[in-house]
Amino acid sequence: MAARGGNAIIGQSGGPTAVINQSLVGVVEALVKVPEVGRILGARHGVKGILGEDFIDLRLESADVLERVAATPSSALGSVRKKPTPEECRRMFDVMQKHDVRYFFYIGGNDSAETTHIVNEEARSAGYELRCFHVPKTVDNDLRVNDHTPGYGSAARFVACALMGDNLDNRALPGVKIDVIMGRNAGFLTAASALGRRYPDDGPHLIYLPERPVTRDRICSDVRDVYNRLGRCVVAVSEGIIDADDPAGRTFTEVILSEAGPIEQDTHGNVQLSGSGALGDWLANLVKKNVGEKLRVRADTFGYLQRSFPGVVSPVDAAEARECGRKAVEFAVGGSWLDGSVAMIREPGEEYRIRYERTELRNVAKETRSLPDDFITLEGNNVTVEFVRYALPLVGELPENCRLAGW
Repeated sequence: MAARGGNAIIGQSGGPTAVINQSLVGVVEALVKVPEVGRILGARHGVKGILGEDFIDLRLESADVLERVAATPSSALGSVRKKPTPEECRRMFDVMQKHDVRYFFYIGGNDSAETTHIVNEEARSAGYELRCFHVPKTVDNDLRVNDHTPGYGSAARFVACALMGDNLDNRALPGVKIDVIMGRNAGFLTAASALGRRYPDDGPHLIYLPERPVTRDRICSDVRDVYNRLGRCVVAVSEGIIDADDPAGRTFTEVILSEAGPIEQDTHGNVQLSGSGALGDWLANLVKKNVGEKLRVRADTFGYLQRSFPGVVSPVDAAEARECGRKAVEFAVGGSWLDGSVAMIREPGEEYRIRYERTELRNVAKETRSLPDDFITLEGNNVTVEFVRYALPLVGELPENCRLAGW
């Protein structure tokens, strides 16, 4: 099907990342080369911007500004967590027809892919020809079909560096340190805490992931064993770890927060787990009470800090995010289809290589994937060498550290 003439809209959605603007600029720089595309409209705050006709003309931005924006973390257009209703989709089409829009690019994770899919299905029902393409993004690294997702490499680099620092701090002033890391259903980001280990006794010594429910007794027993062996213990915990003692199979965070009242959810039905230090504080108290009242126990919750942290962007992540934006335009303009998502597929072999393919929106929308079983140890409290081999090429070269020879 030949590409038809018209304008384009680009939006960003979901949690910001350190490289989401690379994808934005990738879409823009590819679109300006397509004769069929006229205006390139940036929707402020995603679908909310479309509904409110709140646009900026991205063709008016200079190449220098675009390059500097690409290297800037967080969503330059503003983001949103909103799933449009059928009625809102119809209103969006009215806006698109008014502005002669025939191309829609939405940059985000699985919820954003679901939104793109909804818009696409409603466009078909309305008989409105609109090419809808999803550009992948998420620090959680949980998009299906993809080997990994833009945004993950940089966030994983931040986590690896942070845990390297925490391990050094903990070695100098021993105690129990607990770090709570993002990850509602998938443990990829928490698993990245292992990437900075350099010595056999380096932390994190324990890593708890959403994929492996754990009891309170097991956590205390694990911490006690490590502390008795090393005289210290660093623990990395996903915000989405499941309380194996809970009959409903809820996360520890849900169990803790439910005691204070209703738990916040977004429009896609996701439970709000980030933005609270409740889990870290609760775990620290659990360890002090059951492992040793006199222990020096501290907890930090990384929360949103790990998403858009400047200065630790992975070069691989930035380059791949840019290419995903370019590929979305290539697929939208050059293919015989009207919709899809860019998927990143790792080539087999020792050398790290990625290829880009189009996949159906329904393949990445809404549902997520988990950390594979072979990336988690049999004990369920650490990651395997297979995970390290998988993740190291994505984060770039990590800092080195050295110990005194006499210690």
